Amino acid sequence: MPPANRHRHPPYRRDGETWLIEIQLDEVRQLFHTLDPAPFHRRDLDPAAAQYIEEAVREIGATRPLRIVVHLPASEADTDDARTLHEAVAHYFSYRADESRTELKRLLLRGSASLAIGALFLAFCLSVRDSLIAASIRSDVITEGLLIIGWVGLWRPVEIFLYDWWPIWRQRRRLDALARAEVQISIVVD
Repeated sequence: MPPANRHRHPPYRRDGETWLIEIQLDEVRQLFHTLDPAPFHRRDLDPAAAQYIEEAVREIGATRPLRIVVHLPASEADTDDARTLHEAVAHYFSYRADESRTELKRLLLRGSASLAIGALFLAFCLSVRDSLIAASIRSDVITEGLLIIGWVGLWRPVEIFLYDWWPIWRQRRRLDALARAEVQISIVVD
């Protein structure tokens, strides 16, 4: 049995160094959420389409050059919607990237507040523990319990600053890459 290829490339075509994310549509409007009342170039993408595109970038990598290729019938490729497709896709992913930036800022702010509260709680627990020890109350369960619970108070901020921000940051990088990606219309010949 041959060894597993640990450096598999995603199953996407390339044009030189540019990775292609290809979508086949019958009409441009299929790419967008039908319930969104915004003007076409400001609409949200269809959730399934957005997820497909984002997953493609997750597999390809946000640092690689990307192009979104939308395959359309000739009758659709010459519409106003097709001509503004690049602007609409860039707007959608730029907006989502801004949302991710805001979410990351809020998470880090919550982490800072949690850290301050946790540090104060730890200081309180250590102070009570020291007072009990100074008063010759040497109940190991109480003194060690205060030490442990004080450190547990720092659990959430440590979790935020070590682990929780990475997925949001990576998502923001993918969305920024998609906001900058070229969008190309390819005419499907029947």
